[in-house]
Amino acid sequence: MKILHLFWVLFLFPPLVFAQDSTATKAVEKKIYRTKPLNGTPPPTIDGIINETNWDLVSWGEGFVENEPDENTPPSQETRFKILYDQKYLYVAYRCFDTEPDKIEKRLSRRDGFAGDWVEMNLDSYHDKRTGFSFTITAAGVKGDEFISRNGNNWDSSWNPIWYAATNIDDKGWTAEVKIPLSQLKFGKSKEQIWGLQVNRRLFRKEERSVWQRVPQDAPGWVSEFGELHGLIDIEPQKQLEIQPFGVVQYDTFPKEEGNPFRDGDDFKLNGGLDAKIGITNDLTMDLTVNPDFGQVEADPAAIALDGFQIFFREQRPFFVENKNIFDYRFANGQDNVFYSRRIGRSPQGSISELNNESVDRPVNTTILGAAKFSGKTKDGWSIGILESVTSREIAKIEDENGNEREAIVEPQTNYFVGRVQKDFNDRNSFIGGIFTATNRNLGDAFDIDEDNPDTDETIEVAGTRENNLNLLRKSAYSGGIDFRHNWKDRKYYVEGNIVTSRVEGSKEAIENTQEELTHLFNRVDADHVEVDPNRTSLTGTGGKLVGGKSGGGNWRYNVGMFWRSPELELNDIGFLRQADEIRQFANVRYLFLKPTKLYRRANLGFDQFSTYDFEGNYNRIQYSVRGEINYINNWWTEGEYIHKPRIFTNTILRGGPRFRFSEENIAVLFFGSDRRKKFSFVMGHVNSWTWDNNFSFKRYVLRLNYQPFDAFSLSLNPEFSINPNKTQYVTETDFNGTPRYITADIEQQTLSASIRLNYNINPNLTIQYYGQPFISRGRYKDFNFVNNPIAKDLSERVTLFDNNQISFADDTYSIDEDRNGTVDYTVDNPDFAFVQFRSNLVLRWEYIPGSEIFLVWSQGVTGSGDSNDHLFRSLNNQILDQQPENTFLIKATYRFVL
Repeated sequence: MKILHLFWVLFLFPPLVFAQDSTATKAVEKKIYRTKPLNGTPPPTIDGIINETNWDLVSWGEGFVENEPDENTPPSQETRFKILYDQKYLYVAYRCFDTEPDKIEKRLSRRDGFAGDWVEMNLDSYHDKRTGFSFTITAAGVKGDEFISRNGNNWDSSWNPIWYAATNIDDKGWTAEVKIPLSQLKFGKSKEQIWGLQVNRRLFRKEERSVWQRVPQDAPGWVSEFGELHGLIDIEPQKQLEIQPFGVVQYDTFPKEEGNPFRDGDDFKLNGGLDAKIGITNDLTMDLTVNPDFGQVEADPAAIALDGFQIFFREQRPFFVENKNIFDYRFANGQDNVFYSRRIGRSPQGSISELNNESVDRPVNTTILGAAKFSGKTKDGWSIGILESVTSREIAKIEDENGNEREAIVEPQTNYFVGRVQKDFNDRNSFIGGIFTATNRNLGDAFDIDEDNPDTDETIEVAGTRENNLNLLRKSAYSGGIDFRHNWKDRKYYVEGNIVTSRVEGSKEAIENTQEELTHLFNRVDADHVEVDPNRTSLTGTGGKLVGGKSGGGNWRYNVGMFWRSPELELNDIGFLRQADEIRQFANVRYLFLKPTKLYRRANLGFDQFSTYDFEGNYNRIQYSVRGEINYINNWWTEGEYIHKPRIFTNTILRGGPRFRFSEENIAVLFFGSDRRKKFSFVMGHVNSWTWDNNFSFKRYVLRLNYQPFDAFSLSLNPEFSINPNKTQYVTETDFNGTPRYITADIEQQTLSASIRLNYNINPNLTIQYYGQPFISRGRYKDFNFVNNPIAKDLSERVTLFDNNQISFADDTYSIDEDRNGTVDYTVDNPDFAFVQFRSNLVLRWEYIPGSEIFLVWSQGVTGSGDSNDHLFRSLNNQILDQQPENTFLIKATYRFVL
């Protein structure tokens, strides 16, 4: 069976996994810093000037070594630090020596901007050697804070604790003082705390990093290499209680539509809610939100997908972003995840059957009535996350020209639940975990039965008729999984894996619709291993991954593994799954150039390979790629990649039609850029794809410009242009004398976008930020054809072009007389399109006291359909610059009570 071919690499690579690297670094001795308590003496004043005598209670932590670019060498400038504590706070003093203090870079930025010179402290208060809390202060006094997970492979800047810092510049360099409430850290109760500790300094003008605890360049991670903080005696875990009410005043303006009572030109709203953070224990925190508002969140980038698959957007809402690493469960590749928080509060999914001359007031998003999140990690290695959220029933209002009203429920009340747990063991070198999710929709409130005639499904409502249009939604969805990871030989080698199961339940109509979705395609005409069963009321599937390799030590890194997603796997009620019915084998190897030379600071080369199969055993794809990166001695850089795809079959392109072949493809990628530290920097890039038979191609041009004329102001402009011609772009399926006809055509798609960002920092706590993105995508179709032999190697045999005697165009419709008998056999609507969109946010943010903020927001948006016959810039002018935009003005104020 062809599927067995995927195991070839498992026999090729195991010798590499256990091979020793002759360049491996010897174990580095762990450093220890001993702190002392204040013992009742007044705490230091946090003004950035280290002049209080109580700092003399402890000695300086020193002996920093360079980490980048030339690891384990003396740094250009010396750094020292001190740490004190009492029962409420940790106090830190930094002395960053600089022989040229006038060259200290004091760039302002918003919080977590990490611009200019800075120094940071990383604390592994769990001492699990995988997670930590990072506190960064820049020479300009801007704070940055991140939660570190996956042993330094993930830094989450959405974590925003309350802490205090100040800086000062003198003739010896610059100094900083920091006060961190113990309530913002997580640690267990014990006589003496032992925490992981690292202090890291950036010398901006040389792009040099120096660290207190040496971390070799070939180390398998970051947190696992920390030194230790000792001397924290008899400190009590601090239970956290924070309450943050908010109020929002919002005013919307939009183009007035004559005869539409819902679009009269403006709207005014008042809103309020509450966020709370409760420390159940010092390790575990309960986050609550009631009627949350996300008005200041940046708009999603515009995108259009002709392949029919859903588009992944990153989470930006603060409640869901915080501690998201605990809930993360990526089980296969890419964005596939058992939990995708964007499902909560999504756009209503129900359809509306509109009649002529009707106006519709449809909710944009589903209202989140409330949500609670219980999460954290205990001292003995239990990582726990529980999330519960309820969204409201959403109703669209419909009114005709005579004032008659009716309603349509477009989203039922829904309950979402996620439970996640992991347990460390084997001296924190291994973990095992699990996840469970549940989505339950109250479809019973989708309609009201006429009590006078209960045998009918007529729907009624006081205001008029209410439609039952939720019959395609699943009633419930459950998923569960188990994952593990084991590291050995000082974490240099690892094996990890997971398994996922899912079950969805609903009406026969809902489950039949699920089987026919693009994710599953049980209705594929040439598939023998799946078929649509219209009587099913549930669907159960599995997925998972197994991978092992080398993550540290010496110059080589490699892994090999496989994952699968069964045809029945369905996660999209609360997770993200792009496509089921796939088995993939993969192998990756990289060589790291760890020692800088006169040419470069860092460089690496890599080779990747993967192949895919479906569950029928069809060998669908194999791909090879070679890639490399180099950071030159002057901090310019280059990245390149070459990809070869000798075999490309797809089960989805014909949307239920037969398996289809694409011609052999090659892709070349080249990006390079200048030194990002300079006031002006740029990135230029090009992606070029080409195929045999000129089946399709893709050309992408990228330019990213960044300019910071002075410390408080920066701007960036990122234009992109792409051209994507394809001779077999799917158009539609029709019928020809009882035979299915899959119509494709030659499309020339052009897309132009440009994201614009402006940041002005009045001071570290008062910033003005602007984001805008015009987006234009145009597609023109020609040379229509039908699929003849979908798996033929030559394009001329794969599809058959319609000649001028078979196809004609009139009234925006293509008429096709395939058998040339003078009678139209079928018609195809003109698929040409021009999608135009502009979105922007202007936000003034003032953190008037730590943790409490005021936002002034102006959001603007225009979405339209241009003329596909116009060039892109004319569409920009006609559909964006000449149109009245939709505007939202809001004021949001929060106040954080720390009790």
